[in-house]
Amino acid sequence: MDETHKDESHKNHADRENHDVVVVGGGAAGLSAALVLGRARLRTLVVDAGEPRNAPSAHMQGYLSRDGIPPADFLALGREEISRYGVELCRDRVTDVAKEEEHFTVVLEAGRTVRARRLVVATGLKDELPAVPGVAERFGRDVLHCPFCHGWEVRDEPFGVLASSATSVHQALMVSQWSKDVTFFLHRVAEAELSDQDLRRLAAAGVDVVPGEVAELVVEDDRLAGVRLADGSVHARSVLFVGPRPVPRTSLLERLGAELDETPFGAYPVVDPTGLTSVPGVWAAGNAIGFSEQVVHAASGGYRAAAAIVGDLLMYRLDTAVNE
Repeated sequence: MDETHKDESHKNHADRENHDVVVVGGGAAGLSAALVLGRARLRTLVVDAGEPRNAPSAHMQGYLSRDGIPPADFLALGREEISRYGVELCRDRVTDVAKEEEHFTVVLEAGRTVRARRLVVATGLKDELPAVPGVAERFGRDVLHCPFCHGWEVRDEPFGVLASSATSVHQALMVSQWSKDVTFFLHRVAEAELSDQDLRRLAAAGVDVVPGEVAELVVEDDRLAGVRLADGSVHARSVLFVGPRPVPRTSLLERLGAELDETPFGAYPVVDPTGLTSVPGVWAAGNAIGFSEQVVHAASGGYRAAAAIVGDLLMYRLDTAVNE
């Protein structure tokens, strides 16, 4: 190969690794952003590690026109849609990112390095479940966390709610909208930690409060049958709601120096209404900005971030031309 051909080959390879936008995360937020960016004719790369938060759930509810769809099918539809507009999807994990003058350098686990003028961080979060035998194995089936996601499907069944702190009272009260048979297991929370207002509300909602540590779940014929306490007593329940500890995946934002806001549910980036972080050129969307973002919120956030990026890059290009 002559030197001219080598130089041209290197240039073509470098061009392939330059993007207008890199979207980190291929869930609802990332795919929604990529769809808008692709339709706006921006060269876009989605890097997806394939770890969606709702993977344990058999179905996804509450998304207009897609109510009841399996989460994997929803994402497959999104991936097919973005491919129509030339968006590249890469199955990989971002291990490092850095700001270098007018672009970002993004390093992937497989060894690839790409450049982007703007970033969308849609890395979501991880749910850490209570360390009670049986909870992790049945999570997303008959061990649930969100009544808006699953309440209709288990309505009127005997519910249990496993307390992780005194704030779990709110969850016990909320699920009473879907069943009038609710037992609140205090587990390692002392009854004295509940306020008088908490106790009055629980009584008004008809929620039974059971003190004592939960030892394990009772499963029969691959279905939740009850909750066993440390004293050996068993309370028959067919559904258990738990409150996982959300762990935001913010390592990339931290590397870039983004300002984070400490909340009772983890540290999340400070963002404006479009998802723009404190780092110029970096947007965040979905569970990367808050633990309570549902799929519909995540998709909306991805759309808002992408629309803002389209305008931002356009104005940057025009202002650069004017000032030359």
